[in-house]
Amino acid sequence: MLSDIQAEANYACRMTGLDDLNDHVLAAMSRVPRQRFVSKSFRPHAYDNSPLPIGKGQTISQPFIVALMTDLMAPNRDDKILEVGTGSGYQTAVLAELVDHLYSIEIIPALAKKSRRRLEKAGYTNISFQVGDGYYGWSEMAPFDAIMVTAAVEHIPQTLIDQLAPGGRLVLPVGERRYSQDLLLVKKDQYGAVKITRLLPVSFLPLSGSR
Repeated sequence: MLSDIQAEANYACRMTGLDDLNDHVLAAMSRVPRQRFVSKSFRPHAYDNSPLPIGKGQTISQPFIVALMTDLMAPNRDDKILEVGTGSGYQTAVLAELVDHLYSIEIIPALAKKSRRRLEKAGYTNISFQVGDGYYGWSEMAPFDAIMVTAAVEHIPQTLIDQLAPGGRLVLPVGERRYSQDLLLVKKDQYGAVKITRLLPVSFLPLSGSR
C-alpha cells in the first residue's frame, strides 16, 4: 500500500521538478492508518488512488496527494503549522506526526467534532482545533512557518499570505472550476517578497465559507 503511494507521489514530485519524497514524510504516513479516517464501507478502498467521501459533501484526498502536499510544505519539527480544512483528520494526523504543534480549522461543525474526537482518541495531543472559516486563517496564532489549504480557492487569499512568516511556505489548490485547478507553492522570503510556483494540475472540492 505504502509502496503504491510512494510510486505515485514520486512521479508527481518529478512532474514538479522535485526529488523523490522525503523519508520523514513517508514514515509519518506509514504511522497513520488511513482506514481509520474513512467509513467502514470504504475501508477496503482506503489506499486506492482516488478521493473518498467522508460525509457533508466532502472528501478525503488520495494518498499520494496527501504525501506530495506534505512534502512540499517541508515541515520541520519546531515549525508552527496551519491546516485549513481538517476534514476527516487524516492529513491533520500526518502533519501532527511531523511537528510539535499544529493548528487546524474546519468550517463544518459536524466534521470538526468528528475529526477532533477521532484524533484525540488516537492519542494526538499536539493539535489545536478551531471551527471557523479558514479562508481568513487564524490570526491570533500567526505567523505560521507553513500553511496548507486542503480545498480549492479561486485566488490565493491575501489573509493567508499575511499570516505566513518570513521564509514560510503556503501550499494550496487554486482554480475557479473543479477540473481546471493547479497546485501552487507560495514562498515568502525574509524580506516579505512572495514567489508563486505553479506545480501540477489537481482537482479539489471548493473551500467552503466567505470570499
